[in-house]
Amino acid sequence: MKLINKFFLFLLLTGLTLGCEREGIDPISPVDPGPDQESPMVEISYPLEGTVIQVLEAVTTVTIKFEATDDIELAEVVIDFDGAQIASFKDFLDYRRYVGEYPYDQVADGTHTITVTGTDTNGKSGSASVTFTKEPAYTPVYAGEVLYMPFDGDFIDLVNIRQPTVVGSPGFAGESVVGLDAYKGAEGAYLTVPTDGMLGTEISAVFWMKVNATPDRAGILVIGPPDAANPDAPNNRTSGFRFFRENAGGEQRFKLNIGTGAGESWFDGGDAADVIPDTDDWHHFAFTISADYAAVYIDGQVVKDGAFDGVDWTGCDILSIMSGAPRFTGWSHLSDQSYMDELRIFNRALSQSEIQEIIVTESGGSIGYTPKYDGETFYLGFDNGEFQEMVSGQMMTVVGSPGFAGEGKVGGNAYAGATDSYLTFPLDGLAGNEFSAAFWMKINAMPDRAGILVVGPPDPDNPGAENVRTSGFRFFRENAGGLQRFKLNAGNGTADSWFDGGTNADVEPDTGEWDHFAFTISGSECVVYINGEVAAQGAFDGIDWTDCDMISIMSGAPHFTGWSHFSDLSYMDELRLFNKALTQEEVNQIIADEM
Repeated sequence: MKLINKFFLFLLLTGLTLGCEREGIDPISPVDPGPDQESPMVEISYPLEGTVIQVLEAVTTVTIKFEATDDIELAEVVIDFDGAQIASFKDFLDYRRYVGEYPYDQVADGTHTITVTGTDTNGKSGSASVTFTKEPAYTPVYAGEVLYMPFDGDFIDLVNIRQPTVVGSPGFAGESVVGLDAYKGAEGAYLTVPTDGMLGTEISAVFWMKVNATPDRAGILVIGPPDAANPDAPNNRTSGFRFFRENAGGEQRFKLNIGTGAGESWFDGGDAADVIPDTDDWHHFAFTISADYAAVYIDGQVVKDGAFDGVDWTGCDILSIMSGAPRFTGWSHLSDQSYMDELRIFNRALSQSEIQEIIVTESGGSIGYTPKYDGETFYLGFDNGEFQEMVSGQMMTVVGSPGFAGEGKVGGNAYAGATDSYLTFPLDGLAGNEFSAAFWMKINAMPDRAGILVVGPPDPDNPGAENVRTSGFRFFRENAGGLQRFKLNAGNGTADSWFDGGTNADVEPDTGEWDHFAFTISGSECVVYINGEVAAQGAFDGIDWTDCDMISIMSGAPHFTGWSHFSDLSYMDELRLFNKALTQEEVNQIIADEM
């Protein structure tokens, strides 16, 4: 029998060789692979280093994905889990490359190490290792949280431990705000999940995006009904909501549309809702819907809000993520190719302070505010109902009972002064060779003198009436024949210099108008601006910060009270500090931007 088999094999090979020659094809000949010089190379594609897995089960399955290659020939690939071998592979169709997967079903809570080792036919080996963690089942961090997608190498919703329906080929960004990864949009790609448990009289969504300009319009989050009349371009807006973006002069404008059953309501903030795309910056987005009110937030700030009749959910059974498809494509709001991270859905309307708390937590101490101007180190917008500095995310120290005006030059609110009330903030990171401040005020005539911004040293010799002026600065106002005159005093270490513009620095109080103030300090001069015009200017030897540890806002207290410059009862809005001396052109640009 062996002889017969060999005879048939000989005939077959001879026939193939002659056939190749008859067809003009070169006969098969062996190629010397050369000397075996390299050790095998191994790459593990899942799990990644630092991957965190959260499922309901105490013991779960992890599919280990890997690739092993060799310059000559692989002999064996083995997988070790926490030091013990769990799998071995020896049969390879491609003897130089093996791409494999192995589902390991004994992964318990804790930190684990996977090592994949490839060995070639000469005994040389190479390996790769990753460490990952299986955590206990996810417990919602925030009240009312009904969906959470961290996008850390998976599209799983951790609240419900479910995979979404994946349409097209969305991917992962290789970067994130929180965790290991983020969603990466692709043309024709998006996710959907059922709306079970989401729909009630209130709903909120929060997430981060790194905004891509292409395409120049896209759907982001959509819960909408079918549109039987327009199956190829659905645009039924009488129920559910649509959160999307569109080109606005090269920027991207974010809009919310909500169906009320009988009609629809629009929340379009115009310029306030514009974001510059392709900047490599992450921005935070949120919207809230209650029974009679809706609001859109960008980086923790309200960009549009208002009353409406309440959302209707008729026919709304799916949530689309990163596309308007399949229910909102009539205006070409298709797949968003931006990055998205940390998507959370709530069955209640979040407050602004709750949204900002999420931002602070997820961004590691910053509320997601990106300074708008070169050298901007500090920003108080007063729109969040709290005295929170936006660059650092830190809360101000509040003395007394300052309030909020219920109006603002920019946004919906401003600081409202009160007797014996002011804010303080540490000077760390704010003091340098140059310094500037810019802000708006609606001036109250009473009291007829007050401190506005003060950085000064303690005066232990005069408690309750402190007035050491050899370091730091003092910006304040005083009565001038019924007007209010604004003055700057700055210390150079041995003495103080005055920048008093006289009548040029006078402003009429109690007019109901907002006026803009700014001052700059450099190593050679100080300038005071009122409504963008120079009110006082002069040479200066350079500021000294000896013993200055905090800035007081809307009072001279505690370090500049010797001349009764106490709390200012005026309104203040849009306070910005800088580590540079602004030019007049830059001051006027800020004014123009905030008008």
